[in-house]
Amino acid sequence: MSKPIVAVVGRPNVGKSTLVNRICVARDAIVHESRGVTRDRSYHTADWSGRDFVVIDTGGLEPKRTDDAFAPRIREQAEAACEEADAIIFVVDGTVGVTDEDEEVARILRRTKKPVFLVVNKLDNPDSDGAIWEFYSLGVGEPRPVSAVHGHGTGDLLDDVIAVLPEDEEPDYPEDLINVAIVGRPNVGKSSLTNRLAGKSRSIVSDIAGTTRDAIDVLVEQNGERFRLVDTAGMRRRSVVHEDVEYYSIVRGLRAMDKADVCLLVVDATDGVTEQDQKVASMAIERGCGLAILLNKWDLLTDDYARETVMNSLAQRMTFASWAPALRISALTGRGIDKVLPLAARLAQTREQRIPTPRLNDMVTKIRESGHTIVDGRRRLKVHYATQTGVCPPQITFFCNAPELIDDNYERYLENRLRETFSLEGTPVRLRFRRKE
Repeated sequence: MSKPIVAVVGRPNVGKSTLVNRICVARDAIVHESRGVTRDRSYHTADWSGRDFVVIDTGGLEPKRTDDAFAPRIREQAEAACEEADAIIFVVDGTVGVTDEDEEVARILRRTKKPVFLVVNKLDNPDSDGAIWEFYSLGVGEPRPVSAVHGHGTGDLLDDVIAVLPEDEEPDYPEDLINVAIVGRPNVGKSSLTNRLAGKSRSIVSDIAGTTRDAIDVLVEQNGERFRLVDTAGMRRRSVVHEDVEYYSIVRGLRAMDKADVCLLVVDATDGVTEQDQKVASMAIERGCGLAILLNKWDLLTDDYARETVMNSLAQRMTFASWAPALRISALTGRGIDKVLPLAARLAQTREQRIPTPRLNDMVTKIRESGHTIVDGRRRLKVHYATQTGVCPPQITFFCNAPELIDDNYERYLENRLRETFSLEGTPVRLRFRRKE
């Protein structure tokens, strides 16, 4: 049995994400004054009084008559979270009073058999508890005065929440999970790919760019391997990031990369590989992630010329990551999807491999015998030996007489020899140079 789940729901802009951050003692949920900032449901781990549980931060439950194009899908995501949860925290705004939207949310929640905790938020003054009485009219239990910003009332709330949660018997995130970040520009099909891999509707999918703002994750098992897939917000060029909310979404995507074993860079095959795809790939490499390139929407390329153009753009723009394998897929039709997770597992294994020192030094001997080196006046570079000094990604340290002579060209030469000699597909390699004392 996995960890129990608590869903935090309510209309937009009542402080749900602020409450989630307070419960989780973290700043994981996007907090902003704009309505509807949290569009997907995002999962966060929390603990209270020795009980571990998962908190779902949902998009606001909007009335069906709203003009917001996202509202019906936000509503579906929140209702799915309520279905999945063991307990529900219903957040309302104590400074506004009961609204028509609150009453509609209450009608949804009155149909569930799950425990519901009605939280009247933004009561920053403990003496203002008299403002809660009108919320009894919602018919979902006793209203609780809370200030998510200052923490007033949250301890008592959590005491009651954990009292109704089922006992958890085993950890939700096993240690042998392969962490996979699905990254790329907005509207290239990342959420569709996540849903296809997960086998269920897990992210909001829309043809409107920038639908996913939070990084959301899901656990998947295939062929005996367990994966944690993180669907990140699309990463735009900084010059077109107009909303500060979107900026924090990009930061969330970078944090997902920091924790990832493998990054799957999703590229829109109808556009080819763009400059922004190059930048996202570079960010993944800088963070030491394994990297694979998924050419999505391949089914939309109807002629050989279009396909050749895409492959040419891949070859030209990804020269710095020519070692990253590429798959031609379609998240819509399912083409090539069965190859994605096995590839991710293989790259994760490659990223943590150790190369025996004798084999490395056989390569060093061949390089020395070839005579390829650097000469600066009377000084001549001589590489004595090499050893692996790190994994995830592999780090190779070369001991030589004059490390300061080594330039970018010679470093690339050594990396190419490493990749020709050993199986390093899909993983960056870190090279270090030390003087032999």
